[in-house]
Amino acid sequence: MRFDVITLFPELFAPFQSVGVTRRAFESKAVDLHLWQLRDFADDTYRRVDDRAYGGGPGMVMLVEPLVKALAAIRSDQAAAGGERLPVILFSPVGRPLTQTRVQALAASPGAVLLCGRYEGIDQRFVDAHVDEEISLGDYVLSGGELPALTLIDAVARLQPGVLNDAASHQQDSFSDGLLDCPHYSRPEVLALPEGDVAVPPVLLSGHHAHIARWRREQQLAITARRRPDLIDMARLQGALSKEDERFLKSLLL
Repeated sequence: MRFDVITLFPELFAPFQSVGVTRRAFESKAVDLHLWQLRDFADDTYRRVDDRAYGGGPGMVMLVEPLVKALAAIRSDQAAAGGERLPVILFSPVGRPLTQTRVQALAASPGAVLLCGRYEGIDQRFVDAHVDEEISLGDYVLSGGELPALTLIDAVARLQPGVLNDAASHQQDSFSDGLLDCPHYSRPEVLALPEGDVAVPPVLLSGHHAHIARWRREQQLAITARRRPDLIDMARLQGALSKEDERFLKSLLL
């Protein structure tokens, strides 16, 4: 898959491609990352890509013309590589929240053009004409779209075949089945602490796979019910909870 990133700070992406497990996605070209410096498409000698907002107010607005030229260059490069037209994603507080479901869909797609905004925002005329989707990481504001772009690329890259040591690892991640993940334990079996010894839950040492699977499911349900009850409601709407799940949830209220 391919990501084209329009950004004023392409240098932020270089270290990201050489560390961690997602490095494998870039080395193998499972994820092909192309960085486009927006200032290269400015008209004047100052390489200006922003100007004051009509109507007044603080902050600057990113100009239409450099963005149009950058996108045209990307489309030309994609065509020369024999690729298809990729959707343009803008990171914006007004966008829909990024979810694991959306990440999974993107991971199975050919990719996207990621637009990293800066300043007060982007001229709405470019958004209306060229942006296919707006995404938000949450109800807060960042200095620009580079961190959201890195977040999205990381979330998608780790789902590519061969990136994780165990291909089934991501299937147990939080949100992969609509719920939060269960607790995990490793060595030592008994941890000595000043306030007393803490042992691994006995069921995990039992070797009984069905019991272990049920314990993990109940832990997921309990944690999600306490911390993200909205996810329980969504799972119900999607028919993702079994009768056994519902009995367990009901027991939590007793």
